[in-house]
Amino acid sequence: MTIRPDDDLLAGLAADLDAARYTVEGLEAAWGAVAAEALGRDDPEPALAELRRRPFSAAGLLGALLVLGTPRSRAEVDRALPRTGAEGAERLGLVRLDGDLVLPDVDLRPYALADGSGVAAWWIASDPGETALGTELPEHHVLGAGAASTTLAQILVPTGDGAVLDLGTGSGIQALIVARSATRVVATDVSQRALGFARLNAALNGVRLDLRLGSLYEPVAAERFDRIVSNPPFVITPRAPGVPEYTYRDGGLPGDGLVEAVVRGAGAHLAAGGVAQLLGNWEVRGDLVAARERVLGWADGLDVWVVERDLLDPAQYAETWVRDGGAQPGTARYRSLVRAWLDDFADRGVTGIGAGYLTLRAPEGTATLRRFEHLDGPVGSGVGEAIAAGLAAHDLQRSLPDDALAAVVLQVAADVTEHRHYWPGEADPTVIELRQGTGFARTRRVDTVTAAVVGACDGELPVGRIADAVARILDADPADTRAAVLPVLRELLVEGFLAPA
Repeated sequence: MTIRPDDDLLAGLAADLDAARYTVEGLEAAWGAVAAEALGRDDPEPALAELRRRPFSAAGLLGALLVLGTPRSRAEVDRALPRTGAEGAERLGLVRLDGDLVLPDVDLRPYALADGSGVAAWWIASDPGETALGTELPEHHVLGAGAASTTLAQILVPTGDGAVLDLGTGSGIQALIVARSATRVVATDVSQRALGFARLNAALNGVRLDLRLGSLYEPVAAERFDRIVSNPPFVITPRAPGVPEYTYRDGGLPGDGLVEAVVRGAGAHLAAGGVAQLLGNWEVRGDLVAARERVLGWADGLDVWVVERDLLDPAQYAETWVRDGGAQPGTARYRSLVRAWLDDFADRGVTGIGAGYLTLRAPEGTATLRRFEHLDGPVGSGVGEAIAAGLAAHDLQRSLPDDALAAVVLQVAADVTEHRHYWPGEADPTVIELRQGTGFARTRRVDTVTAAVVGACDGELPVGRIADAVARILDADPADTRAAVLPVLRELLVEGFLAPA
């Protein structure tokens, strides 16, 4: 299959897809919410069953062909795509014609995203997935907009109108997302096939991208950007005979070397104050603290903030990625691949694998942020905005000595609630928690004094005066109270529980 972008044909195709209501909502209407939910679990049967029971809408027919991978008749496709027709779709490299049948060669589906920049939607073409193929993925597979793509999109700090690098663009989804506000977007990939899909997707959605072929930062030597985004091939894969190396997820380096290379190379390509964000996996070899220090050490000279969302044991990790490639549990193929992963981890002393996201920043002067936290609970909306606010809050509190911080007027963030837990019959709480409703949705346990100070932060009084008042009520020393509370307030600022009034 060869992708052959043609501007006139793609303009007609976009008009056809729009007229067919080929959107996330349109497809759900075609096969129902239950079937749409099942497709999210890679189960096509409910959607196929619904399409057998109800008349095909244009969106339903296109979904059956281009998402579920079921052949359709030429007449049906001509009706659903009146400007493009089955022959035009074939010229674009999307389908093959076999007599009266139209056979899909790509996965083409709608994708929508809501973030701090608003709501946007695109059509994303990629290679057919396991559902359509009915077999393991080929090693050159180009992935569409999957769960990792959505995760990265949701953590991006506001891009602004600067220059952005999408490193390892794949089918181009992150480049399309950041192009909504960026002045210039350079998108790179080591796969010519991936760049073909990115070129088609950019043209289909009316977006201008600078697409370049090459590994890591080679295509942008000596260039700097205001933002770098990357969903790199971060999967830790054994280098053993018979283990497939998927281009979209395996970087070709041992262990977590690919993620390390992306992090270490970012500083040379970020403008002062520029931010890089990427997803990653990293190895733990025995000591957890040492493993986290190793990851932070990759970002030498940069501000770094790592959020670990999962910590998997070797068996969990192996099972996840063997299934991702299409090998079915219980088969000899599945067992042999899991064994290869486990042998590789054992040989190298790997006892766990962390997964999450990294935010890097090129400081104006000396790097001051070095943060690694494990947050495995559900997150709320606005994670990208929470990261941006956290960076700004870190800079603010870092610039203020204690006496200056005490003079600052703070207020509790609008999404924060306080929860108190009591033993039955007791007057005093045993646990006091502050909880966030958005962003990272953290829960922070605080003592009675800190809770009293935070509770009085209503944007009226400086926190030093509040702490002094609390000390008098508790008959405590004001200086001791400030010394105990101010370090906690600094952390609550960075974490978003408090904000400057």
